[in-house]
Amino acid sequence: MDFAFMITVFLIGFVGSYISGMLGIGGSIIKYPMLLYIPPLFGVATFSAHEVSGISAVQVLFATIGGVWAYRKGGYLNKTLIAYMGISILIGSFIGGYGSKLLSGGEINLTYGILALIAAIMMFVPKKGIDDIPLEKVTFNKWLAAFFALVVGIGAGIVGAAGAFLLVPIMLVFLKVPTRMTIASSLAITFISSIGATIGKITTGQVDYLPAVIMIIASLIASPLGANAGKTINTKYLQIILAILIAGTAINIWMDIL
Repeated sequence: MDFAFMITVFLIGFVGSYISGMLGIGGSIIKYPMLLYIPPLFGVATFSAHEVSGISAVQVLFATIGGVWAYRKGGYLNKTLIAYMGISILIGSFIGGYGSKLLSGGEINLTYGILALIAAIMMFVPKKGIDDIPLEKVTFNKWLAAFFALVVGIGAGIVGAAGAFLLVPIMLVFLKVPTRMTIASSLAITFISSIGATIGKITTGQVDYLPAVIMIIASLIASPLGANAGKTINTKYLQIILAILIAGTAINIWMDIL
């Protein structure tokens, strides 16, 4: 592996982790297509869908640690929400991560495309008034949250994601959780989810360790920086950025599939 390869992978990890920390997502929605398309574009490497999903799973585990640490103060972490969704998504992500060995690369890409399309549609649903709710008065349907998390975990585990790109719109649209609490709590839930996905990927031999380590280093640097930036940006802008990001990724993946 040469210097150009390491720099390319590091920059992918840094950019993706900065954005993930800012928006409360694990970053696979960004890094999956970046790892799939950018290294071959510059002629430094070509990763299979299985390798990309494996690298993403391990990297997300560390990216979310930095984001959660940055949000640990301020009352943004909803412990009840994290507990209900975290346990469910951990089970689902392990099932998806372990079961992904039975799927072809094309089927993994198709799963990713479906998840991104659903997330993109939900992000454009109006979310009026949710940021007017005081953080200490936030309520939600606990079992509905657990059900959504289980389903998201299975799909996200397949593609090596932690599922935050789906959790965030679900929490905003269906559970009516304020944006900043959604961002902070989703990072914690994503961390739990990534444990299951990572174990599933490692035990089935889908992880290329050198690029994974490079991505981890980039994540630990960039994710806290992104989280701190996210605290200062208007919540409406955060929602718009995430919506555009997810929609663009979905379009790119579906163009490749079709």
